Amino acid sequence: MNMHSADADTAEEALAVQERMDSDKATSMAMEETLLSPRFYTTDFEEMDAINVESVRADWDNLISSMVSDPNKGHFKKNEAWDDVDWDGMEPTLRKEFIDFLVSSCTSEFSGCVLYKEMKRRGNNKDITQLFQLMARDEARHAGFINDALREAGVAVNLGFLTQKKKYTYFRPKFIYYATYLSEKIGYARYITIYRHLECHPELRFHPIFKWFKEWCNDEFSHGEAFALLMKTDPKLTKGVNVFWIKFFLTAVYATMYVRDHQRPAFHKALRIDPSEYGQEVFAKTSELSRQIFPITLDIDNPRWLKNLEKMNKANMVLGNVANRKGIGPAMIRFGARLRAGLAFVSLIIIPSKSNIVPESTRLEPVY
Repeated sequence: MNMHSADADTAEEALAVQERMDSDKATSMAMEETLLSPRFYTTDFEEMDAINVESVRADWDNLISSMVSDPNKGHFKKNEAWDDVDWDGMEPTLRKEFIDFLVSSCTSEFSGCVLYKEMKRRGNNKDITQLFQLMARDEARHAGFINDALREAGVAVNLGFLTQKKKYTYFRPKFIYYATYLSEKIGYARYITIYRHLECHPELRFHPIFKWFKEWCNDEFSHGEAFALLMKTDPKLTKGVNVFWIKFFLTAVYATMYVRDHQRPAFHKALRIDPSEYGQEVFAKTSELSRQIFPITLDIDNPRWLKNLEKMNKANMVLGNVANRKGIGPAMIRFGARLRAGLAFVSLIIIPSKSNIVPESTRLEPVY
């Protein structure tokens, strides 16, 4: 019997069973490099390999033990709960936006797998390599599962091609911690919010993959816990000038999510979710979770918050309208839109943040 990626014990096994049934279109979408597209990262692996987790040993061992127990093994594959999907009968705009959502999600999950797998390959620190092997395993399963869903639509991402050809962005380890921690925690908040909404309104569940969101987001949650503990090992990471960097990444991650979600109006309409209200709910959950390690949270209730997010969204819409147009006129329009987006982002950054006292123990469990 052929192994499924959901049953694999390692990232390598999960990726090996992903057939090369890719689509040029889906792979091209995954290869796109824009401010909003998921990126592949590399970092100083020697610095990460030198991390000493003894100061958080009790919480660390509990987290690793939970991940080793592998509660989601075998979960991320189709079963009797997987409904037939009428891709041909799906409203065309919804189909396009949903495929974009799946491709973006697959690319994001796989980018985490690539980073974590490389850390495991290069490292010698048993604590760190074990953690990253476990997280790479989870992300490979997620990416493989999304790719299975994409194949039903006649498209799939060539994950091996992405590994070789997609551009890698270098981030210092501390920036990897901030960005990836937030990516994992906001991923949890996003997926669990949609999952709970569809629990109350199952008639809006236009694709079966939403049924798997609870276990998916719980993996995201545990990965966020790991990065919170990594930051906890070095108190300097959440003090001094680094508080500015925390605020920068909080603002950038929230703003990126807001703008990206507003690019998919048909997707959110089908779910009967207002992307602005949804965004605020996700920001509130993520802010509450991030209090476990960050000394600040953003003031998302400030009147300037949504106002400037909307300015960024409108500027992005203008950029999209002239993206493929040539000449001086469109170039000037693009310049003006980028300038407005940049000024709006600065206006978001200078909104005073809220102080937070970080608890002695960072460990949390999913409650939403």
